[in-house]
Amino acid sequence: MRWILILLLCPLLGMGQTGPYNHADSSAMDAANTFKWKKLIIPSVFVGYGAASLFSEELIELNTSTRYETREHIKPGATIDNYMQYAPAAAVYGLNAFGIKGKHDLRDRTIIYGSSQLILSAFIIPMKKLGLEVRPDGSNRASFPSGHTATAFSAAQFMFHEYKDSNPWIAFAGYPVAAATGTYRIFNDRHWVGDVVAGAGIGMLSTEMAYWLFPYTSKLFHRQNHCDYHGHYGHHASLLVTPTYQQHGIGIAMLSEF
Repeated sequence: MRWILILLLCPLLGMGQTGPYNHADSSAMDAANTFKWKKLIIPSVFVGYGAASLFSEELIELNTSTRYETREHIKPGATIDNYMQYAPAAAVYGLNAFGIKGKHDLRDRTIIYGSSQLILSAFIIPMKKLGLEVRPDGSNRASFPSGHTATAFSAAQFMFHEYKDSNPWIAFAGYPVAAATGTYRIFNDRHWVGDVVAGAGIGMLSTEMAYWLFPYTSKLFHRQNHCDYHGHYGHHASLLVTPTYQQHGIGIAMLSEF
């Protein structure tokens, strides 16, 4: 199992503080969130590996032998992975509440994180519905890819972006938690190795896309002053509705600004 942890921690080998978005600093924000193809390398390798594990005899054998090894030494049933998947994202909000500020304010980082979960769901849900692979425990055909691992790595990537400029030690802290989440999914006989590796890539890619799209999504929630026909000024309300995929179904997260 040691090599699995090394593979899931690969982002550590590959890899401040700003105020709320406004039109004056839009060019700086656009530059900071510019698409960079090099950031696609690690997620693409992970997703490619996971896809290959669906039909490659060598990787299928590796999935099977890894499951056999874990069943010999580890008894399934831990539930910590259900909570660990959210830990890096929760830490971002918790650290900000205690004065250790990230890159974006509450509204903006919530828009980014919510967008990443929307993108993640757009990837995960259709693939789950296709029933590409039976779970190791035989419970259903929604094994590929691992949604828990995708959520965990999207949160770790979110934590990395928020703290990479101001506190690198904090920035990288989410990846070991995400890797442990994926490993527990294997230990609990819910996923094959390929499912977990693919989920890690999808999670990282979803957060990268959320940051690239932020200069555009932020405008949907930026307060626009307007004057009604009585001469009174106000602003438009904004609502972000984000579907999330969980083990037993689909949920909805909402962010509202009035």
